[in-house]
Amino acid sequence: MDGSADLRSQLRGIVAHRMETDPAHDLAHLDRVWVNAQAIAGNTTDMHVLLAASYLHDLVNLPKDDPARHLASRKSAQESEPILGEMGYDTDQVRAIQHAIEAHSFSANITPQTAEARILRDADRLDALGAIGVARNFSVSGALGRSLYDPADPFAEQRPLDDLAFSVDHWKVKLLSLPDDMLTDAGKVIAQQRTHRMIRFLEEFAEEIGRSLPDDWSNSTRRH
Repeated sequence: MDGSADLRSQLRGIVAHRMETDPAHDLAHLDRVWVNAQAIAGNTTDMHVLLAASYLHDLVNLPKDDPARHLASRKSAQESEPILGEMGYDTDQVRAIQHAIEAHSFSANITPQTAEARILRDADRLDALGAIGVARNFSVSGALGRSLYDPADPFAEQRPLDDLAFSVDHWKVKLLSLPDDMLTDAGKVIAQQRTHRMIRFLEEFAEEIGRSLPDDWSNSTRRH
């Protein structure tokens, strides 16, 4: 099998031609997931498995509001099999890659059973946090026609959270809780660092609209 640099180049070329992209799920996203995966990988990680899983995990990319969204990771795993065979991966590696791809998805609700699957899951979720996470959140919300925030109650103090209508609500519904959901120690540390950056952004955002960030938002990272 080729070295990692050659494999990465091949994989990037494949997904560039086959993957349906949106502003938050594109080749740059895959590059960042691979960077994140390398940062949290352990000494016993099969890096060839992790590399392929990082670049093929969104091979089938369905919009967040698609009713079949929860099936995207399974479809990606299925479509990866012939690609991996042509690239020289053996049967055990193909199965390991497919499992990592299937289990990375939040909506699929599949428990990762291997180190590579846990690393990919964390690496993908890290890309929803920090400065990149802020940009991706607003990009996806804009593409779906959602408002940035509720002008009458930006931080849902007197109403139920609704991230189908307001972009900022998604932070409280999901993003700020991601550090608690990390499966690797290194992933948890990075997630906490990135979430702190998001809280700083929210504090400045609140100031610019003449509000104060509620304690239950700003305390999201202080317990870590």
